[in-house]
Amino acid sequence: MSAEPQEQQAATAPKPRVPFWDNARFACIVLVVMGHGIQRITYDSDAALVTYLWIYSFHMPAFAIVSGYFTKSGPPNIRQMKRVITDILLPYIIMESIWTLVQFLVEGKQELNPTQPSWTLWFLLALGIFRLVLPYLALLRWPLAWSLVISVGVGYLDNVDSTFSLSRALGILPFFVLGWQLHRWKLIDRWRVAERQTWLIRSCAVVFMLAWIAVLVAFVDLWRAINLQHWFFYDQSYSGLGDDLWWAGAVRLGLIVLAVLLSAAFFVLLPRRETWMTTLGQYTMYVYLLHSFVLYPLRESGVLRGEEFPELYLVAMLIFALVIVIVLSSGPVRKLFRPIVEPKPKWIFADHKDARPGPSRRDPTGAQRVVPPARTHPPAPPSHR
Repeated sequence: MSAEPQEQQAATAPKPRVPFWDNARFACIVLVVMGHGIQRITYDSDAALVTYLWIYSFHMPAFAIVSGYFTKSGPPNIRQMKRVITDILLPYIIMESIWTLVQFLVEGKQELNPTQPSWTLWFLLALGIFRLVLPYLALLRWPLAWSLVISVGVGYLDNVDSTFSLSRALGILPFFVLGWQLHRWKLIDRWRVAERQTWLIRSCAVVFMLAWIAVLVAFVDLWRAINLQHWFFYDQSYSGLGDDLWWAGAVRLGLIVLAVLLSAAFFVLLPRRETWMTTLGQYTMYVYLLHSFVLYPLRESGVLRGEEFPELYLVAMLIFALVIVIVLSSGPVRKLFRPIVEPKPKWIFADHKDARPGPSRRDPTGAQRVVPPARTHPPAPPSHR
């Protein structure tokens, strides 16, 4: 065999999959569902509030870091532009329409306003905004610093609100840019963090996590009084949070630093090898978009409140959240809900005839799916004359 075919084969060979990133996505989506599941219990339980604050202090920043790590900053090509439509805009329109109908039937709410995303749908729009902003930030020197300026500065603007989830997207923008920078700097590859850690690094991560939990427990009454959880949402101005002092931006900056450190400790403690959660971590968008429909009737019925035995409800909901994630990322659920989570209406594109059918190989967060190859018919046996 000549050297040229071997070089071409090496150039086209797929990169080895790193199970860590799928494990990270799965762990992040579990925290998302847990946070939404226990939110009502925080009214009656300090333990639930501490758990809730611990989750919200870093879970969406960690998700944004992972998403940014797999995002390219160059000008989008035609295929990437189509994926923004099919993977972000269309699912948003479909899910927002469903939510409007559900809220009308259950609550009698008669409001059709797609500019105000319902519940979890804000992150879909945030991913679209990230992709729009990143190519311009990449042209500048110190893009991470500029993203911090944007995040801290937007809190001083009362007119930037939840319309198209702009306030939240700009608030967590530094985490997305940080993920992109980590890939650009190749820090993960240099330090081999995605493959192994020493016992010392893991021990430091555990100590830091425990220290933060201790702070949350020690000052839980203070956190409840100042509504600390609202600072972790990144969806309101500082005046809307009740703190219009000039140094309020320093508070957000401190929380951003805290979230980065907590995310780093969280990533360090995740398994590096392929586990039972690795495959499920490729389909986090199904969980993210569908789990709210599971929790919504429980929330409206008051089941999630758990006023009599809040600690028991807390443990039950944490376990139930894990079950929800496993079920919603399973094969049968994906097959059933693929038309609304991953719609592929080829006809809307001008060049629809050469559009690729079937499920996406990559979701909006950058998760590379393992899609089975298309079936091919074996070649016909040669005829003997």
